Amino acid sequence: MYLETTHDISVNVLPVYIDERSDPERNLYFWAYQVTIQNDSKDTVQLLNRYWHITDGNGAIEEVAGEGVVGEQPIIAPGEQYEYTSGCPLKTPSGIMVGHYELQIQNGALIKVAIPAFSLDLPDANPLYN
Repeated sequence: MYLETTHDISVNVLPVYIDERSDPERNLYFWAYQVTIQNDSKDTVQLLNRYWHITDGNGAIEEVAGEGVVGEQPIIAPGEQYEYTSGCPLKTPSGIMVGHYELQIQNGALIKVAIPAFSLDLPDANPLYN
């Protein structure tokens, strides 16, 4: 698991290689990642936007930005958490993802919360440092 805390909001990520959705002969490798966002701040927050910086094993970069996550813009009260699962295809057997969420505090202020960098490596493979 990978963990980062910003503004008393923790983001925990667990990536998992999905063999049945991958096809190495066609340079397709697929990972699912489970994210838990834990609000340990004193404020209710709403996740408005996400930003991902994805680098594959060849150094190719893809940036993904958009509203919410998995079609939702969740509201997370103090002491509560929000969990979702999404996925990422790569053309190489290794890569890395990092990013941030933009959250709005109940008073209207916007904050950025870091998503920890996490490695996407085939099980039982020597990791490639991207």
